[in-house]
Amino acid sequence: MKHKRDFHSLKAPSVIIIPMIDIMLFLLVFFMISTIYMVQLNTLPVNLPAAAAVQRESRPAIISVTVTKDGNVFYDKDQKPSVVLSPRIRQDLAKNRETIFVIRGDRKTSYESITRVLDTLKQCGAKHVSLAAEDKKAN
Repeated sequence: MKHKRDFHSLKAPSVIIIPMIDIMLFLLVFFMISTIYMVQLNTLPVNLPAAAAVQRESRPAIISVTVTKDGNVFYDKDQKPSVVLSPRIRQDLAKNRETIFVIRGDRKTSYESITRVLDTLKQCGAKHVSLAAEDKKAN
């Protein structure tokens, strides 16, 4: 005997929410990780020192000055070490006086190399200079 379907009994449809939460969590993690890589400056990789009070600069007029552990200085996105920084710094400051210079010094570089770059920036009239560091909590 075949069972007949009872069309008069109306049962409320059930929504299974657990798979939906899993998908939303996956999307959240995906976008969080992808934005981390999009925010970082396109600069040379150096091993930055750690600091407790780290803030990321997100203003549009940011120029990084990278000092490697060998003491070589790379201005902005250059692939070759810069010998003379002053004319380029003055040129960028002439375009925008509010340009922010971020000194990214490797933790194994000498204090003298960082001081030389900082001194050059100050002599050229840079008002906004900061030192890059990694977040201590992330280590």
